[in-house]
This record gives sequence, C-alpha cells and structure tokens, in this order.
Amino acid sequence: MEVAIVSLKDPILKEAKSKMDKTVKHLEEEYKKLRTGRPSPALFEEIMVDYYGAPTPINQTATLTVGEDRTVVITPWDKSLCSKIEKAINTANLGMMASTDGVVVRVKFPNPTVEDRRKWVKHAKELAEEMKIALRNIRREDIKVIKEKQKNGEIPEDDAKKLEDEIQNILKEHENKIDEVFHKKEKEIMES
Repeated sequence: MEVAIVSLKDPILKEAKSKMDKTVKHLEEEYKKLRTGRPSPALFEEIMVDYYGAPTPINQTATLTVGEDRTVVITPWDKSLCSKIEKAINTANLGMMASTDGVVVRVKFPNPTVEDRRKWVKHAKELAEEMKIALRNIRREDIKVIKEKQKNGEIPEDDAKKLEDEIQNILKEHENKIDEVFHKKEKEIMES
C-alpha cells in the first residue's frame, strides 16, 4: 500500500484552503458595504433603481464619486433617472437623505455619533463571527471526508491524522486573517 504524502498538494487540503480563502474574501466584500463614518459608493451597490423596466443596481446606471464635505455624488448616465435614484436611496433606510437637482444626486453623510460607531463595530464583529463559524463548518466537512476515506481504506490512519492536523492549521490561519480584517475595519469605523 502506498503512503500518501501530506501537503497542500493534497486535494482535500487544497479545497479546504480555497473554500476558507473565499470565506475571508466574502467578509472583506461585506465590509465594503458596511457603513462607516466615511462616505463610500459601495453602500449603494445593492440599491436597485427601475432602469427601463428592469431593477438595476445604481452603480450600473450612474457614476458614483466621493465629493467634498462628506458627500457621495451620483451622476446618472440618463438624467431622467435622477428622481428614481433619489427615491430608491431615500427608501433604502440608510440613515441619510438623497437630493437631486435634475443633473446629479447628492447624498450627504452625517457625522456619526459614538453610538453609531459602536453599533457599526458590533455589526462588523457579528459578521466576523459568522465567517468564523463558516470556516469551522468547512473544517468539519473536510474532516468528515478524511474519516470516510480512512474508514474505506483509502488513507492510512497516520496520514488521516496529519491531514486533520493540517486542516486545523489552515483553519487557525484563516481565523487569524478574519481577526485582522475585523480589527482593520474596527479601526476605520472608530477613526473616520
């Protein structure tokens, strides 16, 4: 019987690392949409506007830029969308109001209170914890696969143990990455 070499070349480990990398990337994407004190066009990515009968994300109908005095300026490619964009933002319950002059839509970001910042940090922490749970679920599923392969005689017991240990190491590495991403976001929220 051939002895399997345990390394990141093992398909189980490669898949585990890939899934965990995607989980960390997902958290980073979610954090882009999370409101901080800084104006950010990413907050408007999921707001839909009626564009010729089809619900379309605002960023696919206009150019969004961060302007002076804590304002995001939205310049629609079709000026007739100004009022629709204004209405979509105002009904999205973002805690800020949009206004239009018929050419552009402006969204002024109010100065956040300490309470707002704490609330945003709490939400960011909850998202980080959800991602850690997702990482642990990935580990559990992959260890289940390893145990099944060991039971079927595809992997010797020693190699199965090494694979489990390596998956645990990959998990710890990714949990640390999630902590780093969270602390970076926390700092951004509290300083903005």
